[in-house]
Amino acid sequence: MHPTVQKVTQRIVERSRASRQAYLERMARLKETSPQRSRLSCGNLAHGFAACSQGDKDTLRFMHRANVAIVSAYNDMLSAHQPYEGFPDVIRQAAHGMGSVAQFAGGTPAMCDGVTQGQPGMELSLFSRETIAMSTAVALSHNMFDAALLLGICDKIVPGLLIGGLSFGFLPMVLVPAGPMPSGLPNKEKQRIRQLYAEGKIGRDELLEAESRSYHSPGTCTFYGTANSNQLLVEVMGLHLPGAAFVPPGTPLREALTRAATEQVIRLSKPHGGTLGLADMVNEKTLVNALVALLATGGSTNHTLHWVAIARAAGVILNWDDFAELSAVVPSLTRIYPNGDKDVNAFHEAGGTAFLIRQLLDGGYLHNDVETVAGPGLERYTQVPALEGDALVWTPVVAQSRDPEVLRGLDQPFAPDGGLKVLSGNLGRGVIKVSAVAPAHRRVRAPAVVFNDQDELKAAFEAGELNRDCVVVVRFQGPKANGMPELHKLTPYLGVLQDRGFQVGLVTDGRMSGASGKVPAAIHVYPEALEGGPLAKIRSGDWITLDAEQGRLAVELDEETLARREPEKVDLSRYHHGFGRELFGWLRRAVGSPEEGASVFWNHDA
Repeated sequence: MHPTVQKVTQRIVERSRASRQAYLERMARLKETSPQRSRLSCGNLAHGFAACSQGDKDTLRFMHRANVAIVSAYNDMLSAHQPYEGFPDVIRQAAHGMGSVAQFAGGTPAMCDGVTQGQPGMELSLFSRETIAMSTAVALSHNMFDAALLLGICDKIVPGLLIGGLSFGFLPMVLVPAGPMPSGLPNKEKQRIRQLYAEGKIGRDELLEAESRSYHSPGTCTFYGTANSNQLLVEVMGLHLPGAAFVPPGTPLREALTRAATEQVIRLSKPHGGTLGLADMVNEKTLVNALVALLATGGSTNHTLHWVAIARAAGVILNWDDFAELSAVVPSLTRIYPNGDKDVNAFHEAGGTAFLIRQLLDGGYLHNDVETVAGPGLERYTQVPALEGDALVWTPVVAQSRDPEVLRGLDQPFAPDGGLKVLSGNLGRGVIKVSAVAPAHRRVRAPAVVFNDQDELKAAFEAGELNRDCVVVVRFQGPKANGMPELHKLTPYLGVLQDRGFQVGLVTDGRMSGASGKVPAAIHVYPEALEGGPLAKIRSGDWITLDAEQGRLAVELDEETLARREPEKVDLSRYHHGFGRELFGWLRRAVGSPEEGASVFWNHDA
């Protein structure tokens, strides 16, 4: 193992010893009494299989056959999840072929940030993760099940499914992806058109046409944002079948993988002799593997929140220093938009996840000695699936990348590090991703321009007030203030300013898109402004340094002056009502810090 990876892993183990042990003890007690179905009364059990066929009822009367829970984020509106419509039938048939049963246990929300970015609904986005986790728990709470299949892809959905699933970690679980849509308009061209629209050089019709050519059919969006980062990290954790992440929907191979996932989770179940649950597979080593994969691919900054929260659900305590220390030694092996021009389909064709895992294992960056849903050892994930007739087979991945412009080996990385930095200083603590930021733009020193609402920036840009060097501060965007919406719609405006030759940076207690971009952005800064954090004391004209290379985020004021300033108070009531936001007030009040996962679940006594 690489010594830094080993050191960080051991530090996490020591930090988490008490909480991890407590979690494992809870799971062990639940495992002892499974199958839980055996503890149901006759009335309970009759309710549980009332809608089943007589054959399934007969199967479920006995405890030596598995009942598989299907928990799905299926919906018709969102392209990534629309393919899941037909998955339950495939799963039921596969379960019957194993002499077992599969029941659709429950659905979860599937909020799409692509639809809600810049809209009021986006202020529910982060908290939809908690809602999904709770929905998953409700689905599994009936105690009818010996195993579970979790069907979800995007943004908060996979983290929510995992957080909820880990409460039932005594059960084996496999995550089942649906795959990406075909490639559409090249991402670089999409970015160019967005900037033209921001400058007023093209109209809404041209912009909509371009966006529609990018997001055009069933399947996951093909840029490397939070959704596709989810899929890669889950596979590197061994929670997918090998090579499952980026197989397109609606293909024979995709259906074969779904059948195989069903068969495998049944083999892992206690009635079929299995002894391992999700709790055994999500541990300190697999979580470090996920972080390494995130950094090697320049994945979503949202995971500096989500994977911290997932880890806590398993009793493991991660912090941003773990990310940063790993990032300093993990080489960048991919260039997938927004860090490059090509998309996840090109990455998959070049060798994909299997090639990446092979390289990182060979370099000692990944722990091989882990349990996976496919069996012991992560090396199983260096193989790729294919169909030979009707048979699903796995073969070793190619030895060389098929496209070194999108995927490389350790012998020629794109960069020596993962491009994620922790920033700290008298403005607080935050993170920045520089994978797509040119070295010349990674340090910005300029006067602040302060906004309390993202729409204020758009108005200032259109009025020509930002044609100068500036550090744009967008505050009162943290989880307690308004749910921490992504500020993705600011990217084209800031990109235009940078292209005009100005030094420009962003500092916010909110989130940018998980895809981030070419403008340096200090995000997730805490303490957030609503809590009286230093951002609430900044005034337009204050000089700010945002230095990604040195990890520094500071305002050029002496301690006494900064301490004397009164934090600005802002009426946020308009963000707390309408579009369902009034229903999430308790989450805003209860949420923890970004470095704790920005979650409501672990910052207080349950």
